[in-house]
Amino acid sequence: MALATRTDRRPSMARTVWDSTVGKKTVMAVSGVIMLLYLVAHVIGNLKIFFGPEEFNHYGHWLRTVGEPFMHYEWTLWLIRVVLAAAVVAHAVSAYQLSRRDIKARPSKYVHGKPRASYATRTMRWGGIILGLFIVWHVLDLTTGTVHSGGFQPGHPYQNVVDTFSTWYGDVIYIVAMLALGLHIRHGFWSAAQTLGVGSRARDRALKTIADVLALLLTAGFIAVPVGVMTGVVS
Repeated sequence: MALATRTDRRPSMARTVWDSTVGKKTVMAVSGVIMLLYLVAHVIGNLKIFFGPEEFNHYGHWLRTVGEPFMHYEWTLWLIRVVLAAAVVAHAVSAYQLSRRDIKARPSKYVHGKPRASYATRTMRWGGIILGLFIVWHVLDLTTGTVHSGGFQPGHPYQNVVDTFSTWYGDVIYIVAMLALGLHIRHGFWSAAQTLGVGSRARDRALKTIADVLALLLTAGFIAVPVGVMTGVVS
């Protein structure tokens, strides 16, 4: 007599964690922290543009040689890109699924009005979409040069940045995206702290202050570059 095969296999622990709301929030928080650390390093690097083309172009070259001779040319940069891309995808997927789960849990409208959420909270979803579209444009503009204006020059990031921000639409796209980023960080940092268990009644005020300061500094730092080109400080 043939033995019956079992088809009711238990899902893996990773699958169980991912399927839970807490698991998705944790993935969203951890991936958000990874992206935040990248943004801090990225804005510091961007501000090197104010030290002139030689300094900025040297920085762009250094990014491709980090880790040599142990790492091959651009290997470290590609490793960073892969980790960052994975973080972006994990963040976006978990955010979308949490949003859908929240909508399904509340199929009918509230009888009584909900407390008014902050502007950052109410625009998190649209901000995420704006940032997702911006990332695609940013890569096509300054990494591959596909949509770059003025003639893309590989190995000359200074001139490429000046070209982009010498167009009105380049400035508008970038500044709008950075304002959305600031709102996203302001709300996301505090939410991630709560999810990862860092927040408490005693720490909430300090965490909100840190979130505000981080959002302000990063937004100002990123926007300083197009403003520098528009005003002729960077040319």
